[in-house]
Amino acid sequence: MIKYLRQDEIDVDKWDQCISHSVNGMIYAFSWYLDIVNNRWEALVEGDYKRVMPLTPGKKANINYLFQPPFTQQLGIFSTSHLTSQVVNDFIKAIPSKYKLIEINLNTYNKPDSQTTGFTPWLTHELDLISDYDTITKNYSNNLKRNLKKARQSKLSISEHVRPEELITIFKENKGKELKHLTNYHYDLLRRLINVMVYKNTASVIGAYDETNSLCAGAFFVFSNRKAIFYFSATNDTAKETGAMPLVIDYFIQKHAHSHITLDFEGSNDPGLARFYKSFGATQITYPHLYLNKLNPLFRFGLSVIKKLKN
Repeated sequence: MIKYLRQDEIDVDKWDQCISHSVNGMIYAFSWYLDIVNNRWEALVEGDYKRVMPLTPGKKANINYLFQPPFTQQLGIFSTSHLTSQVVNDFIKAIPSKYKLIEINLNTYNKPDSQTTGFTPWLTHELDLISDYDTITKNYSNNLKRNLKKARQSKLSISEHVRPEELITIFKENKGKELKHLTNYHYDLLRRLINVMVYKNTASVIGAYDETNSLCAGAFFVFSNRKAIFYFSATNDTAKETGAMPLVIDYFIQKHAHSHITLDFEGSNDPGLARFYKSFGATQITYPHLYLNKLNPLFRFGLSVIKKLKN
């Protein structure tokens, strides 16, 4: 039986035990992570925390809705035993009817029935690091090999002693200028998440420095449930000219090759990024994006008009 639990009814110890022992556990689903990205989170729980699904609610204009929190690529159903399409459908049906608008991501192990409406497959890319480094690099694309050669000739140096704040600064001054939807709230949230993960010793920061010993690229990797997530990265113009980011990722792969770890590139639906991740030999995998709109048709029309006026 699947129960709906409000936040104060959730046994967080049992919850985190379930995520730790799940066949598909992820860092995003631990209680402490959910507390940071949505301090009102609720849950669907089957049995004695055999299977769980976090619900991340919001409320506007007296409308209850579920949304995907920032810096949380996948959530959905997590289970200590095999997951079937029927289990996924049962959990979706168990979402309380008070949520009139639902736009959330499930995870790669959640395979809804093909007849179920509201689901769209989104993309991520994963690279199994169980093989040795030489075997993994045989699957690198020719273009990636050329970029790595250029990066090595550029006399870049790699360091694991990088402050996460430096990465955030580089991102804000470069790619961040293009992403107008990112506000101080998002950067503050990212800092908090990163600081907690560093404190919990579940993260690794790798940076590339140019000839003047200036940081030009870096990546923040997070470890959880036999996965390493390419969680956050930043580059400047020097990095783009020298191929610094491929060198950072290659360094990580070389360090962790021949281990029971899967590198999750955390995306992407963007064709350019998808090509970049595939160039490392990564496999494209889908996870379900769920969109359900149960709003009154008149209210739904009003929302569409407001969106058009804003644009």
